[in-house]
Amino acid sequence: MATVDELINDAQTRMGKSVDHARTEFNTVRTGRASASLLDRIDVDYYGTPTPLKQLATISVPEARMLTIQPFDPSSIRNIEKAIQESDLGLTPSNDGKMIRLPIPQLTEERRKDLVKVVRNLAEEGRVAVREIRRDAMKHLKDLVDKGDVGADEEHRAEERVQKLTDEHTKQIDDLLKHKEAEVMEV
Repeated sequence: MATVDELINDAQTRMGKSVDHARTEFNTVRTGRASASLLDRIDVDYYGTPTPLKQLATISVPEARMLTIQPFDPSSIRNIEKAIQESDLGLTPSNDGKMIRLPIPQLTEERRKDLVKVVRNLAEEGRVAVREIRRDAMKHLKDLVDKGDVGADEEHRAEERVQKLTDEHTKQIDDLLKHKEAEVMEV
């Protein structure tokens, strides 16, 4: 039988994971600066198996607007290029036979505004996930009350704690959003 503390700890852990997920998603959104995390979602067809790019190559950032990709297996260079071109990043790779260079062009004002919308949607998904966890915790709390395991006072205190957790985690997502919007709009 779950106790009130276990319910709240579980909710806190799950809300923390939602915030971490939102942060990870934000990192895959392109800004004007080069970042190796841009390529985190890229999977390459490596001998018929979709493999994350970071497992096939060393990715480095030699300058602010350039990524270099050094494949461990030089024969995979064509497949890596193809995967980048087919991605939603809108970047054009070039290679010299040993290394792929990926220039990061300046973002247009319109593209920046589109990316801000994408980031806002990702933030809303994170907030919705946190609210669903709250709803789930409240439901389990109600079940404990209905079974007579928890009194009304304890239920009220627990609901306040869950709401406080929800507010804290939502604020963390909002702070991440504000930071990412500023990063995207920065010229």
